[in-house]
Amino acid sequence: MPLYVVDTNFFIQSHRITYPLDIAKGFWEKVKSISLSGNIISIDKVKDEIYNNEDDLKNWIDTNLPLDFFKSTETPEILTQYSKIVNWANTKNSFYLPKAIAEFLDLKCADAWLCSYALSINADCCIITQEKSETNRKSKIKIPEVCNAFNLQYKNIIEMFRELGETF
Repeated sequence: MPLYVVDTNFFIQSHRITYPLDIAKGFWEKVKSISLSGNIISIDKVKDEIYNNEDDLKNWIDTNLPLDFFKSTETPEILTQYSKIVNWANTKNSFYLPKAIAEFLDLKCADAWLCSYALSINADCCIITQEKSETNRKSKIKIPEVCNAFNLQYKNIIEMFRELGETF
């Protein structure tokens, strides 16, 4: 079974749109359960993006996820992979708009770091994101495009739950 590394939108879109904390309690209990089993993790940059908002989601994370859920991206292995991602993005300057590359490579943006983390543990890792591939889009570098370029697995939330055999 792969290790699932979740994107910021796993939490924010679920909380704000699909599975509000006050209505879809089964979803959040399942997220807590699979996080405690170690099947899903995330990275510090995702936590930073979530914590930009003082809301119920931040409070839920503080009280429900393991303390080591958000992994550090400050390791030599991840930095090595990050440099590969940076080089890849910069070679795409004839396709992507400069603003798209700059946004993707912003040190505070989790996407490039998430891909770098996955590359650093490539063995059996899958990024969970609600982003969909848009190969013709020039205004934003999407996680699926990076995954395709680096042969990384990615799935959406429902695909992950199905693969885990979990229901809520």
